[in-house]
Amino acid sequence: MEKIIKILENKIKKSFSKEGSGHDIYHLRRVLNSALQLQKKEGGDKLVIAIAAFLHDLHRIIERDTGKFCAPKESLPKVRELLKDLKLSVAQKDKILHCIAYHEEYGFSKKGKTVSDIETLIIQDADNLDAMGAIGIGRTFSFSGAHSISMWIPEKPFKRRYFDENKKDISTIHHFHSKLLKLKENMNTKTGKAVAKQRHEFMERFLKEFFSEWRGEK
Repeated sequence: MEKIIKILENKIKKSFSKEGSGHDIYHLRRVLNSALQLQKKEGGDKLVIAIAAFLHDLHRIIERDTGKFCAPKESLPKVRELLKDLKLSVAQKDKILHCIAYHEEYGFSKKGKTVSDIETLIIQDADNLDAMGAIGIGRTFSFSGAHSISMWIPEKPFKRRYFDENKKDISTIHHFHSKLLKLKENMNTKTGKAVAKQRHEFMERFLKEFFSEWRGEK
């Protein structure tokens, strides 16, 4: 498995080298590590989970290079090309593609969740865990900086749904309320839920401190 991941990293590292919105090669490595920790306790095909975790954000690079929104499913041709020469079964390759295609499903979106296979559920959990806690806070502000999003706009109301957001109409703190604070209830696995609880509580403490400092109370 380590050899395959190294081969893949050599192929994609350059593409991710200029990624500054929190979806860089280090994000891929963290999601890979989290996914493997979840797999130890939750099961599933370890190799499928590892590869899918490491390749799950290729659509972000396409989006950056084209300047247009790119759904995970649109990255599958590139994923297929990367998998072409690897010694994997057809079934494993299909599972990897499936995991990547559906890894951005959210229970609080209009469509909700449609998948139930453990491999995809683990990829969802691992990716969402990296959007929470101290790392999640750091990535959120990196994303905002890359897209010229304000830190906080008190005059703007909070949106009820994440997908109602418009980058021109929100702030980083709005994003916490529309998405990040909802991730704890969006977790799939028992193991993921336990980790998410801790990271969620850290984000709540951060926001409490943020608003206290904003009001000049400290």
